[in-house]
Amino acid sequence: MLFNSFHFAYFFLLLFPVYWALPHRSRNVLMLAASYYFYASWDPRFLALLVISTAMDYACGLALDHIETTSRRKVFVAISMALNLGMLGWFKYYGFFASSLQQLCERLGWHAPLESFELALPIGISFYTFQSMSYVIDVYRREIKPTRNFIQFAAFVSFFPHLVAGPIMRPTTLLPQIATPRRFNLDQFYHGVYLIFWGLTKKVVIADNLALLVNDLFGRSATINGGLALLAIYAFAFQIYCDFSGYTDAARGVAKCLGFELALNFNLPYFATSPRDFWARWHISLSTWLRDYLYIPLGGSRGGVPLMYRNLLLTMILGGLWHGARWTFVLWGLYQGIILVGHRLLEPMLARVRTRDDVEAFFWKLTRIVVTFHLVCFGWLLFRASSVEQIVAMTSAIAFRCALPTTSYLLPVLAVVLPLLAVQVLQYKFKDLDIVLRAPWYVRSLFYTACFYAFVLGGEFGGSQFIYFQF
Repeated sequence: MLFNSFHFAYFFLLLFPVYWALPHRSRNVLMLAASYYFYASWDPRFLALLVISTAMDYACGLALDHIETTSRRKVFVAISMALNLGMLGWFKYYGFFASSLQQLCERLGWHAPLESFELALPIGISFYTFQSMSYVIDVYRREIKPTRNFIQFAAFVSFFPHLVAGPIMRPTTLLPQIATPRRFNLDQFYHGVYLIFWGLTKKVVIADNLALLVNDLFGRSATINGGLALLAIYAFAFQIYCDFSGYTDAARGVAKCLGFELALNFNLPYFATSPRDFWARWHISLSTWLRDYLYIPLGGSRGGVPLMYRNLLLTMILGGLWHGARWTFVLWGLYQGIILVGHRLLEPMLARVRTRDDVEAFFWKLTRIVVTFHLVCFGWLLFRASSVEQIVAMTSAIAFRCALPTTSYLLPVLAVVLPLLAVQVLQYKFKDLDIVLRAPWYVRSLFYTACFYAFVLGGEFGGSQFIYFQF
């Protein structure tokens, strides 16, 4: 069920009044039932996986609360990780590793009769397994007490607004909200409606229109010139941002309408001044999850600089692989690790740069933003490309077949990107992501009217799937 579909609109319009009419305990039951219906609408066969993961981690959490011996406690953490990562590995990575091993064996002249087959990927499995595992790990670390209410825990794992594409919520922030009685708040409702409207505008008007151009240009990657190759990469940078942040905005908005606060997942990432700053602004819930549950357990910055760089590279490579079973994602993760390490090496030198006045400071900051944006954009080429050959073809076009992109391609990109940038410049300048809500009524009216007409006249209403649903 897509947020940008009439199916979801009918579902939510029916759920909303019934939800607020019920008492607290009944709301949680209804929310769990609605979440399971929402997930089953994709493919009811995979609902069993969500229930199994939920039941196992609930039981592991209770067991950890009654055991004091460290070695025995680790057994239950291992059970949780084996189940969740086992499901994730089987459905998402078996075919990838089997075919890769088969190809390697054939090149070495060995016979390896590995059966390789494509499995349907349960939607959202990467998100809900990480969320469920974090609960067991936090209970093991004694950072939270396990819940004894199965309905509340199941609602935490399956909460439908963020179930299939995040943000990945921590048990320390979402479980208390589920356990606490909620009251309808009109300001929170207005904020939620605004986020839904703005998120769907970014998806339907900007991301889906850019997708048409991106798919066309990447499909002709072997023959396009450098200007069109660059335009394709820039367009994809804004497509994936508006697609993913649009989903997150809508998810946060739906949650607010139901009385919940979800974590901020994007904070103007293309205004980042370094790769490190970018990852503090992009997919924040995943980057902090990888930091707390992978980078730090690997050793983090303990053990010296070489080990810190190793841990950073491993974390980003695994983060790249989390996105999908493809070598281009592994390359993307490796590239992200390399530019993060490179920035840390250059950081002392960059910190010594001194500007004499506000004008110099502005241009120095602008330079860092532009450089970081282009480093990120090359990463998006690795992310979007379907093969290494496509990466080479588009990079070669940029390097050796320079040309200006034709206006028939350039103008549609500018038409949807420039208004977005105008809004984001104001958000960045005033350090307020919700600046529209705090603007005078006539500014808000103009903004909503412009978005409405863009939505009606320029929106792509094919109900296209969000990019991150495949992860």
